Amino acid sequence: MSKASLSLLALAGVEPYKEKKGEEYMNEHQVLHFKKILQAWHDQIRDEASRTVAHMQDEAANFPDPADRATQEEEFSLELRTRDRERKLMKKIESTLKKLDTDDFGYCDSCGVEIGIKRLEARPTADLCIDCKTLAEIREKQMVG
Repeated sequence: MSKASLSLLALAGVEPYKEKKGEEYMNEHQVLHFKKILQAWHDQIRDEASRTVAHMQDEAANFPDPADRATQEEEFSLELRTRDRERKLMKKIESTLKKLDTDDFGYCDSCGVEIGIKRLEARPTADLCIDCKTLAEIREKQMVG
């Protein structure tokens, strides 16, 4: 398992889900498991955004040296781009949380098969099974290349 997925599980304070024999896919326990993970991830991003705003307000200084000003502007620009990516990720997390409430979570949007617990733990916002994702990436490479 990747470090990122382990940190997401740790962030949510959960262990990797252990499926029981004959257990129904996306039962109440599994849904709660993923809600915990997604909510903790969402909260972490929101908290980080708040810290960034506070940091930028604290660090905003009018440097007399143009090189210092340029360095600060570049740092702020990088932080703002990061926050923009995180804002998009938060929307994806919120959309995924809604899917959990409507029983659409955990199934491939393209072919309808079960995505799988391990894949969802590694990438909780996944909406394609590994086969459909692989095909989509191949198609994307062909379009670009």
